[in-house]
Amino acid sequence: MSAFAAYRLGFDIAILEKTQNSPAGQLTHNEFVGWVDEKRILDEFVLASDIITLENEFVDSGILHQIELTGKKVIPGSKTIGLIQDKFIQKQTLEKAGIPVAPFVEIKSEDDYNRVKKILNLPFLLKSKKMGYDGYGNALINSEDDFRKGYNQLVTRNPELLAEKFIEFEKELAVMVVRTKNEIITYPVVETIQENHICKVVIAPAPIDPKLLIAAAEIGIGSVKSVEGFGLFGVEFFIDKEDNILVNEMAPRPHNSGHYTIEACETSQFENHIRSVLDMPLGSTKMVKKNAVMINLLGKREGKGVVENYEESLSEPNLHLHIYGKERSRLGRKMGHITLLGDELNDVLSKAKRIEKQIII
Repeated sequence: MSAFAAYRLGFDIAILEKTQNSPAGQLTHNEFVGWVDEKRILDEFVLASDIITLENEFVDSGILHQIELTGKKVIPGSKTIGLIQDKFIQKQTLEKAGIPVAPFVEIKSEDDYNRVKKILNLPFLLKSKKMGYDGYGNALINSEDDFRKGYNQLVTRNPELLAEKFIEFEKELAVMVVRTKNEIITYPVVETIQENHICKVVIAPAPIDPKLLIAAAEIGIGSVKSVEGFGLFGVEFFIDKEDNILVNEMAPRPHNSGHYTIEACETSQFENHIRSVLDMPLGSTKMVKKNAVMINLLGKREGKGVVENYEESLSEPNLHLHIYGKERSRLGRKMGHITLLGDELNDVLSKAKRIEKQIII
């Protein structure tokens, strides 16, 4: 989706991806198949590129720094990525900047249960410092037995862990923040609804007190500034029972909670991603309708990543259907999304939910 936006603005793209014929790789002749630990492939990709940006935060910041030493621009930069990709360092950085976060503590060993329980009380979350997403890399802890099981499971994914106080939230929110040398703007704050730890529904704008919308946007801007970030960032929040807004985590890239912007805003998050990476003037983030609902299309079966029933899927004339071109579908995998716009939120939401149930992929 960022590639589409770059082409619309007249730019060419190169893609580095682990497998051939990836969704983005299908759009360019400059597809480099391999990964950042393969020096020859990485060198060829860097040589073909003028400016490098990211689709995820899992490329080690040290490798990004080595790219920067060649004279090529990386946005967001290696320093910013280093402050975000380790969740413990991310939380430390946010807390130091005065950004509200849930209490957290570093895990030092498998025998840390009593120390952590004393600090955070029960329940608390055990988290991988790196490589966690969509609930992967998290474990809910209610007992010492949970702790030992969670610890032994998570260290196989990443050996370094942290623990975080469990927040009984009323809602989950998110905001996209875009920053260049001259501008910093936000998209509308949205509500996100999860299913099995995966974002399922996004409602824009979030149906909450306008004062909270303003506060969340300001905290989002502060979060990006705290990591010296430039480019596009997704910032996720919890609202607790006392209407406190706490930052859950940040993503230095286009974010699932911003997919609705393709149709719902005057400039999509993907176009502003490209504009911000190139330090161009940013486009308007104003919504074109009063409300928008985006629902992720999660895999409902194992098999080819194609829609089985376009006839029913496209029967709603106001539906915006996006299929990502992933070769294989599996249960719960993000295969695409739908977006509906309208003036009455309840009508838009109920219609979007009905349509999503009909789509088989």
